Amino acid sequence: MKGFSVLTAAFLALLLSGCATAPPENPENLCSIYQENRDWYSAAQKTQEKWGVPVHVPLAMMYQESSFKHNAAPPMEYFLGFIPIGRASDAYGYAQAKTMTWDDYVKETGNSWSSRSNFDDAMDFMGWFIYKTHKINGVSKWDARNQYLNYHEGWGGYKRKTYNQKAWLIKVAARVDARSKRYAAQYKTCKEDLDSSWLWRLFFG
Repeated sequence: MKGFSVLTAAFLALLLSGCATAPPENPENLCSIYQENRDWYSAAQKTQEKWGVPVHVPLAMMYQESSFKHNAAPPMEYFLGFIPIGRASDAYGYAQAKTMTWDDYVKETGNSWSSRSNFDDAMDFMGWFIYKTHKINGVSKWDARNQYLNYHEGWGGYKRKTYNQKAWLIKVAARVDARSKRYAAQYKTCKEDLDSSWLWRLFFG
């Protein structure tokens, strides 16, 4: 009986891992990402309607945070180079959301069944954060650079300009901004196709 339980647990774990969406084949192209994963586009549009966030900004931030891996987490740290002592933070999932911030999101939105490893929930979380950043620090929802700095440093840290002491973070924020602008330009070329596809209308319209 015990062996059966172990086998059952192993089977369920395998089944769940098989259901996870693999990272897109061409993550540098927004059109390819959304054409490969139409449900991701649906999630992005719902986030836009709910939080007023453009579809390209959270996507660019998410790429930087997790490379679109559903179970992404900070690397393990080691004592003496070989004894594992835990991860640098409890950030997890598509959005690399920290537990405390995710809990605040759940409390404010009531999305109690949400999961950091679910793309729709992660996109909604990022929409919520970008919306709050605009309200708290006056950063445009289209300003990927400063939105990312808020995302990394927190609203208080951004106000204190802690990012100015992190040259590497400034460079990363610039990369996020550049990717966001590329995504925006790409979106203009495929938006009509994404919106008018009969498959899109059938399943997500």
